[in-house]
Amino acid sequence: MATVIAPLTRTVVVNRLRWIMDPELGLDIVTLGLVYGVTVTGATVRVTMTLTTRGCPLHEIITTAVHDALQWMEGVDRVDLEIVWEPPWHPAMIDRAALV
Repeated sequence: MATVIAPLTRTVVVNRLRWIMDPELGLDIVTLGLVYGVTVTGATVRVTMTLTTRGCPLHEIITTAVHDALQWMEGVDRVDLEIVWEPPWHPAMIDRAALV
């Protein structure tokens, strides 16, 4: 039986990013509103995101998790991750539908 591999799309990448949890808040980085943009160009995935604070003690853990989760996806040759601070993250950015 052949394995069916989903084409590499923005939706597939965003769904993979939902696997990455912020251990302090107990929610994934997409639900938290930390992911500002995802683009897929060929085999390159570009993610623009922020963290809850500039001095976030989990900075390296979260960014490494993003890179690793995407780098091992079928069809991905390159991951470009950009951390931005504008707009600054705030709790109102959390997807309220996930909290019910």
